Amino acid sequence: MDPVRVWLIPVDVPPETVAACWATLDAGERVRADELESPRKRQRFAIAHGALRILAGQAIGTPPEELRWIPGRHGKPEVAQPFSTLHTSLSHSGEMIAVAISTDRPVGVDVQQLVPSLDIGALSARFFGPDEAAYVAAGGGARERADRFAHLWARKEATVKAVGGRLWPNLGIVVHGREVVDCAEPVSSLHVADIPAPPNYRAAVAVCVDTPFAVTSSFWPNDITASSPPSRSPYAADRG
Repeated sequence: MDPVRVWLIPVDVPPETVAACWATLDAGERVRADELESPRKRQRFAIAHGALRILAGQAIGTPPEELRWIPGRHGKPEVAQPFSTLHTSLSHSGEMIAVAISTDRPVGVDVQQLVPSLDIGALSARFFGPDEAAYVAAGGGARERADRFAHLWARKEATVKAVGGRLWPNLGIVVHGREVVDCAEPVSSLHVADIPAPPNYRAAVAVCVDTPFAVTSSFWPNDITASSPPSRSPYAADRG
């Protein structure tokens, strides 16, 4: 079983990387990028989608321009034939992008920027269950509360992206301190793991599989790799 690969990518990359990302975009992606109102947003789009193409192409030994994504359930992009066994996920927040790739199972990734200036307590009470809202509120200051909130939100988003569900019905699912998360819609159990992220960010990845999995995380385009050991859970053992 191949490990799930996750890359964290800053919006500011070397000029040659920017050019390479733009060069891989298809016509539809170029139109979408051009429709964005600021150069910064256009660059973020190009880096995110270009890096996804480059990394996905490398994973299966295919030129990135040959890959195509089509809407799946609830609009989640899925890799089209003949490469549909490849599963990808894309996220961005602030100045950071996250890409996840799996060659044998659905995957979801999310990255969240910490925003201490927000009313984190009110947001947690609105979106999370009582226990997780209390966990966030118990943080010892605005930054710690923002960190806890971003940590939980990234785990919830990664879980929802892996199953191709909608975020709103799943915000109340319990993710704090759990290796296996029970998704509310569609009903399913997933493995979730935290990903090492730069200061002021939190990231997580989830997979649709009932066996342990390994995650390898890297910063791209720099070859700086931080790997986590295989994730193991009672759920996986119970299911055999």
